[in-house]
Amino acid sequence: MDETQLLCEASRNGDLDKVIALINCGADVSYFGNDGFTPLMHGAKFGHAAVVKVLLEAGAPWNALSPSNLSAGDLAMEEGHQEAFEILLNAGIQSELILGTIARKANENVHGDYLEDRVTFSEDKLMDSDSKAVMMAWEKPLMEAHAKAVCSGGGHILNIGFGMGLVDTAIQQYSPATHTIIEAHPEVYKRMLDTGWGDKDNVKIIFGRWQDVLSQLETYDGIFFDTYGEHYEDLREFHQHLPVLLKPGGIYSFFNGLCGGNAFFHVVYCNLVSLELENLGYHTQLIPLPVKDCLGEKVWEGVRQKYWQLDTYYLPFCQSVQDSE
Repeated sequence: MDETQLLCEASRNGDLDKVIALINCGADVSYFGNDGFTPLMHGAKFGHAAVVKVLLEAGAPWNALSPSNLSAGDLAMEEGHQEAFEILLNAGIQSELILGTIARKANENVHGDYLEDRVTFSEDKLMDSDSKAVMMAWEKPLMEAHAKAVCSGGGHILNIGFGMGLVDTAIQQYSPATHTIIEAHPEVYKRMLDTGWGDKDNVKIIFGRWQDVLSQLETYDGIFFDTYGEHYEDLREFHQHLPVLLKPGGIYSFFNGLCGGNAFFHVVYCNLVSLELENLGYHTQLIPLPVKDCLGEKVWEGVRQKYWQLDTYYLPFCQSVQDSE
């Protein structure tokens, strides 16, 4: 058995001294064994927190995935090893603060071309030309919950990204004083006008990318953000404008599809965005909503990519710190 195999065994057994000795001898901390597990995955699965810490410090990749799409953090979560989980979570947050690699990977080939792309509408989905779903009807209960959140204080509401109109239909039920909608895709915009959205008394439609129409915006009591074809960096950039756009005491929320294909990566990004919003002066509650019953296999028929694969959706409810205390 070579050093890297021995490292997997020592990590599995929680033999910290042996793990350290093997690392010092040059054992590969990124090694995948025949079972598809790295030493870090073995340490995490069996809850050996000290081993996990040492392996991470030696450069073991926190975001490596097994053949079944599980990371070390997923394994620690599944087995209920809280200390190992928190070490991995903090490593993930710190890494993503600097590098942002997971969100970039999750958005590969989406950014940029969407606004020039043809889209197709059906009763239960809005699709791009690459058979990727822009929005789907299974999201309706989530959009209704988002609308309830951002309309909880009444007043003036802003939604960025119309899509299938699910959240805007729900917002209308709360009869806001004004309801501003930003939509950048020309076909979606045309469909909005064709279906009468431009005729509603309290609705103002702004056509364009939110980055290009900021000068046309006012201040709002509730804001919802759900764009397609943008990276986490775009969401982060939008958050920089919240102090100007959101009134004191106002509610902000966004579609929380961050890394929706992996449970641990999703937790990392929920924590990351909450931390970044906190640094801007906002407190974020993540409200759990079960979605398993909405997601039968037939939901994804004809869709190239399942953009959501988790049983629980965490709805962000954000408010300035002084107003949420």
